[in-house]
Amino acid sequence: MTKQDSQQIIEDQRQDWNRVAGAWEKWDRLFEEQAGYLNHRLVADARLRQGHAVLDVGSGTGYPAILAAQTVGASGSVTGIDLAGEMLAVAQRKAKRLGLLNVTFRTGDATTLPFETASFDAVISRFCLMFLPDVPKASTEIARVLKPNRWFAVMVWTSPERNPRIGLSMAAMKQVFDLPPPDPTAPGIFRLAKPGELAGMLQEAGLVDITEQEFLAEWSYESPEHYYSTMMEIAAPVQNLMAGCSDSQRQEVKRLIIEAASAYRQDDRITFPIAVRVVAGRKPA
Repeated sequence: MTKQDSQQIIEDQRQDWNRVAGAWEKWDRLFEEQAGYLNHRLVADARLRQGHAVLDVGSGTGYPAILAAQTVGASGSVTGIDLAGEMLAVAQRKAKRLGLLNVTFRTGDATTLPFETASFDAVISRFCLMFLPDVPKASTEIARVLKPNRWFAVMVWTSPERNPRIGLSMAAMKQVFDLPPPDPTAPGIFRLAKPGELAGMLQEAGLVDITEQEFLAEWSYESPEHYYSTMMEIAAPVQNLMAGCSDSQRQEVKRLIIEAASAYRQDDRITFPIAVRVVAGRKPA
C-alpha cells in the first residue's frame, strides 16, 4: 500500500466517522448499557492506577477514555485521539457533563502519534486498530510513546461468524446485490480477526508478556427493528456498502436483516453473542 493510498484511506475514514457522529451520540446510552464492561476490561488489562497518564487511541465518542479518566483520578490524565473531530466533540460534551477535568481530546493519526517518546503510563484502544491502513506502524508508535514497564491493552473484533450482530448485515446484503470479495489485508471491521495476528504485530513492535484472549459476551436490543435502526445509523462501513442501492434493494435488505435478527430472540429481547479479541503487552523496562 502506497503512502498516497494510506492517506486516502485515512481521509475517507475521517469523513465516514464524522458523518455518523450524531447517531453515535443518539445511541450513546445503549452503547453504555450493552458494552460498558468492555471498557472495564481494557482499563484492567492496561493496569490503570491513580495518577497515571493514559492515551486512548481511536477514542471516538469517549470509549474507554472517560472510564480511564475516572479511574486515574484528578492526579492523573487521559488524552483521547481520533481522526474524526465530530466524534471527539461528542466525547468532550460527555466529559463536561460528568465534570471530568482530567481528560482531553484531540484529532490525530495513530500511525504518527504527536507525542514525545515514553509519554504515557498506559495506552488503550477499543475497536480502532483494524481500521488502520498500517497496523504495524501504529503498533510501533504506540510502543514508542509508552513508558518502560507499562502496558498497552487493545480490543478488536474476531470473525463475522462469531459476531452475527455485525455479520448478518453483510450476509443480507450479499443476498440482494453483489459485494466485492473482502481483501483480508485491507482495513475493515474483521481485519484483525485471525488469532495471533495482532499479538505478533505487538511483539514485532517490541512489547513483551503478550496475552491474547477471545472474550465472549452478549449484546441485546429491544426488537429486530431496534437492532436494524441502530446498525444502519451508526455503522459507517455498512452505510458505504448500501450507498448505491435502489429503494427496493434497501427494503429487501431490511426485510432479510429483521428476519435473521428475529432468530436471536431470548425472552422479550434480541440477544446476540459477541466475540472480541483482547490483546495486552508490556514495554520492557
